[in-house]
Amino acid sequence: MNVRLYLLQRATAAIMVPLVLGHLAIIYYATSRGLSAADILGRTRGSIGWGAYYALFVLAASAHGAIGVRVIASEWTALRGRQLDVFALGAGIVLAVLGLRAVAAVVLP
Repeated sequence: MNVRLYLLQRATAAIMVPLVLGHLAIIYYATSRGLSAADILGRTRGSIGWGAYYALFVLAASAHGAIGVRVIASEWTALRGRQLDVFALGAGIVLAVLGLRAVAAVVLP
C-alpha cells in the first residue's frame, strides 16, 4: 500500500471514531427509552443534520473499507496495479451507494 492510501485509511478511521461513539450513544439512548422504529423514523425523517451525520459516516466507512479490501485483494489474489485499483474503487462505490441508499431511506420524507 502506498503512503497516500495509508494516510487516507488512517484519516477515515479518525473520522469514524467519534461517529461510531455517537452512533453507540444514540443506540443506547433509543433502547433505554424504549423507542420504537416508528419513533426513531419520526425523529430522523426530513432531518438534514441526521442525513449529514450518517452520510459522512457512510462515506468514511466506504473509503476505509475499500482501502482494506484493496490490501486483502493484493495479498490473496493475482490482482495488481490498475486492476487492483479498479477493483477497490468498485468496492468503495458499491459500499457508498448501498450506504447512502440506507441513509436516504431513514432520512428522506
